[in-house]
Amino acid sequence: MIAFVSGPVAALAPDSAVVEVGGIGIAVQCSPNTLSGLRVGRPAKLATSLVVREDSLTLYGFADDDERQVFELLQTASGVGPRLAQAMLAVHSPDTLRRAVATGDEKALVAVPGIGKKGAQKLLLELKDRLGAPVGAPAVGTPVTQGWRDQLHAALIGLGYATREAEEAVAAVAPQAEAPGARPRSVSS
Repeated sequence: MIAFVSGPVAALAPDSAVVEVGGIGIAVQCSPNTLSGLRVGRPAKLATSLVVREDSLTLYGFADDDERQVFELLQTASGVGPRLAQAMLAVHSPDTLRRAVATGDEKALVAVPGIGKKGAQKLLLELKDRLGAPVGAPAVGTPVTQGWRDQLHAALIGLGYATREAEEAVAAVAPQAEAPGARPRSVSS
């Protein structure tokens, strides 16, 4: 298995990127969200999943390991191949998919091209125990209270930010929020 590729981005296409690794251009199929973070000539590190078929070897690339894990778990459901799994990740973040499966949100799955109402119902049943709980959801038996960092992170994920983007945003506001004398602002001020 090829766990990741790392190197300068040599080319970008609507559904793939070419990453130069040791003088060789490696073509990696990526979702639009992953591609949006890449720039030609800039270094990149993509988590990858190699899909072996009788007539092809296809490398799929992801912004982080979580996205790759969800991609691989989605394919354990009958009728879900790499293209449909990638389409699901193009429409929803890994955490949004977890939340949709955990809550039985059929409409979220129907929003993915290639998934109809019956397919969504089948996927909800098959994936229920496979994807795990959403990152922002408290585990059963844990206190509901969270620090402001966790609450902000969960809120950003809920708004559709990638995990990495949410972490960077929390880190960016932390110095100001935790500065001595910092006080919460009310909406009315």
